Amino acid sequence: MKRVLYARLFLLGFGFFGVSVIWTLFNVFVPLFLANRFGLPSSLIGMFMTLDNIAAFLIQAPVGAWSDRLRTPIGRRMPFILVAAPIGAAAFGVIPLVSALPLFFICTLTLVISMAFWRTPVMALMPDITPSKYRSQANGIINLMGGLGAVIASLGGSALYELNLNYPFWLGAILVVLAALLVFMFIKEPRIFQQSKPPPSLAESLRDLFRDKEKSAIRLLLAIFFWVLTTQQADAFLSLYATRHLGISEGDAGRMAGHMAISFMIFAIPAGVLGSRLGRRKTISIGLIGMALSILVIAVLPPEVLTIELGRLPPLGMIRLANLFLVLAGLTWALINTNALPMVVDLTNASLIGTYTGLYFLVYTLSSVVGPILNGWLIHLAGHNYNMLMIIGPVFLVVALFLLSGVNRGEPINEDSTQLNEAPTH
Repeated sequence: MKRVLYARLFLLGFGFFGVSVIWTLFNVFVPLFLANRFGLPSSLIGMFMTLDNIAAFLIQAPVGAWSDRLRTPIGRRMPFILVAAPIGAAAFGVIPLVSALPLFFICTLTLVISMAFWRTPVMALMPDITPSKYRSQANGIINLMGGLGAVIASLGGSALYELNLNYPFWLGAILVVLAALLVFMFIKEPRIFQQSKPPPSLAESLRDLFRDKEKSAIRLLLAIFFWVLTTQQADAFLSLYATRHLGISEGDAGRMAGHMAISFMIFAIPAGVLGSRLGRRKTISIGLIGMALSILVIAVLPPEVLTIELGRLPPLGMIRLANLFLVLAGLTWALINTNALPMVVDLTNASLIGTYTGLYFLVYTLSSVVGPILNGWLIHLAGHNYNMLMIIGPVFLVVALFLLSGVNRGEPINEDSTQLNEAPTH
């Protein structure tokens, strides 16, 4: 990949960096406000914290299709970024200052709606400016920047919160505005779309997708739904699994999730390189098999074996045998997630990239909503046995692998990359 393309992708990655910072801080600190400042019970806090997924589910796919059809002097994606990102930043910065629950709700609702409005357009810019054969590597860079944002928000946000509870929110607001400005100043949207005819609407694109006799798109989107079910159970229940099944402390449980996240971030770019060399479907399949096996080993081994202490690393805390398998799960998840979006957008042509990016996030978000609910019921039916997470996770991954085996499109396509690198529209 050309150096200039790498530089542009790292700059574009700041957009996803900003999104990641906001949501990491939101998920960590907003529940504390709801519980400590407003005295809400856990049931209402849980409902409150699903607002972002509900907004994403309703907004991101239509906005992606809208951005495909939009024609403005500054491009088809930039208006969403320049309008929605500052609104979201302002709402986020005001949240810690609000003492009335209705106003707090309005600020939060403004935040989740505005963030949903600009996430799909900023992610659609990646395939817009990147030739098909480089999109897996490019998504690796985007994922790396997102992971970096989560790490900075987690570590830096906690330190700032101890100084002043306003500071992490103001930091997040500043970083989002800075990210949006960097994307606008340095990312060039292809001018070819300014002269082209607008593509079909979202409804027309969905109709065409379901009428497609070859069904690769449907199978890939369903595969994404099933493998996200597995990762969402880790996000929602890993700390409970660690404390109640393995019997380790809450602090070490949080570090286990961090180890998995760090391994994903480190392997994001290599996963993109592998996807471009081996093929995306093959790379994702290897990831699904590797992740299923690593989780299955955790399910089979007894807690006394999984909690064998291997040593302590100052930045990472105590390393147990279970941590090694979770690190492997993070590495294999990078193989899957890094190559998924490039595979989805290469199911279609350049004029519908926003639409298919929106469909990717639509399925991802739907699975993120269904996953914790479904896995929670399975744990309940198993007599509150949290090891059920590790038993059912590989089943979802095997279903995803079966669906993926019937996908015959989504690999890099030959294209005239000069169309993607014309003069800027702003």
